[in-house]
Amino acid sequence: MDKVYSNMEGAWSQEEYNALLKKFPEGQICIEDNGQVVAAALAIIVQYSDFGDRHTYAKITGNGKFDTHNADGDTLYGVDVFVDPEYRSLRLGRRLYDARKELCENLNLRAMVAGGRIPGYNQYAEEMTPAKYVEMVRNKELTDPILTFQLSNDFYVRKLIRGYLPYDSESKAYATLLEWINVYYDEEFDKLIGNQKSNVRIGIVQWQMRATKNLEDFFQQIEFFVDTVSGYKADCVLFPEFFNAPMMALTNEESPSVAIRSMAAFTEPIKTKMMELAVSYNINVIAGSMPLYEDGKLYNVSYLCRRDGTVDEQYKLHVTPDEASYWGMRGGDKLRCFDTDFGKIGILICYDVEFPELSRMLSDEGMKILFVPFWTDTKNAYQRVRLCAQARAIENECYVAITGSVGNLPRVENMDIQYSQSAVFSPSDFAFPHDAIVAEATPNTEMTLIADLDLDLLKDLNTSGAVRNLRDRRKDLYSLSWSKKTERDDELLAQGEERAPKTASKRKAVSAG
Repeated sequence: MDKVYSNMEGAWSQEEYNALLKKFPEGQICIEDNGQVVAAALAIIVQYSDFGDRHTYAKITGNGKFDTHNADGDTLYGVDVFVDPEYRSLRLGRRLYDARKELCENLNLRAMVAGGRIPGYNQYAEEMTPAKYVEMVRNKELTDPILTFQLSNDFYVRKLIRGYLPYDSESKAYATLLEWINVYYDEEFDKLIGNQKSNVRIGIVQWQMRATKNLEDFFQQIEFFVDTVSGYKADCVLFPEFFNAPMMALTNEESPSVAIRSMAAFTEPIKTKMMELAVSYNINVIAGSMPLYEDGKLYNVSYLCRRDGTVDEQYKLHVTPDEASYWGMRGGDKLRCFDTDFGKIGILICYDVEFPELSRMLSDEGMKILFVPFWTDTKNAYQRVRLCAQARAIENECYVAITGSVGNLPRVENMDIQYSQSAVFSPSDFAFPHDAIVAEATPNTEMTLIADLDLDLLKDLNTSGAVRNLRDRRKDLYSLSWSKKTERDDELLAQGEERAPKTASKRKAVSAG
């Protein structure tokens, strides 16, 4: 606050913060970076009719005592929003407003109201009235650092207030009275904080393989899709397996095994970029999969980049004979069910979905959505992934989303052709689509899918479905357990080396997984 309001009155006192946290802790939201607060949004609840449209900041906040907070009020009042100037390129202000809107809906409040400064008016005060200035900002003829941002977050200006902040010289003591209406407001609804998300919106990228000039050019392509999918307010976006294959052409290596290890050098910067985009665009990013070369071993890894800035990883467990013999790739040895802000999810990379034990173990841990990034070159290879994914959705009473790459990629041996038809599958029962397909892409065409998934339907299926696969298992007869064995990797590699022809670099790809 001292940085943001250096030309006003600076930060609040510890007593004022304590008063807010004591009276309404749920309304005080902050974003931190490794323990350091870098942005915050502060709010109280008021009965708006007690103050009306002509209130001042001091009056509605009780001169910083916040004794105006009324838990039974009908309006969420925005007390303050501020972002550390060093973090202003990450759209943290938008994240804070999204969190406030969610809070307003969960509390079943009629609206969110705030008094907005117009600091840009200082430059035009001698040329126009504040009303004219607001009109020009609203028409995008002018840009105001605060009002433009507020309007882009679905607020509308109810009126102008004079004397709202008497010491705000930049705004000439004027402020806009801003309001955001909660369209889900229900007078009969019980108020609730922290409710579990029941409707999840996911985005899927059916990725076009194309030559790229450099890493920056590749980043622009990634950001385009993250930006596009986040524009639909999706909770996550899924990329395909080996979506970064175009980088292999930049390595200028003739041997496929050397080329893919060289391509692995791009994995860390791409992962870092995905993490930045997840935070900046407020969307969880499942970064398909990329090769990882560590401790002299080559792996295939999918990264879950959460919008809170954290990252997790899932190694591909089962490598295909082609991956082992052609690249010397190894399988990982851990399976994880991930917690996200929209529920528990699992990630199985391509071939892994063809092993039903993995999905069942994830389901036992509460997984509701399974994400499968894949890469296949032919339709029969694709069919293996698709049919197994559909089976996993039925067996485990969950949703399964799959996506791959399309097009051709010259100069990249063993990954030169692609086949994909991305899709989202559901269990097969009356509450779900008749063909158990929630959404489906056009084959071999670059596009995105946006799908809404109702998690409550999964609960109903488990208790009252026509069949109940999870409940009806005969656990008295059989069980499933995890046993970590690393010898399998070396055995598979040895088998692959025996099968590999002497002129491996000339060999055509076998249907991948």
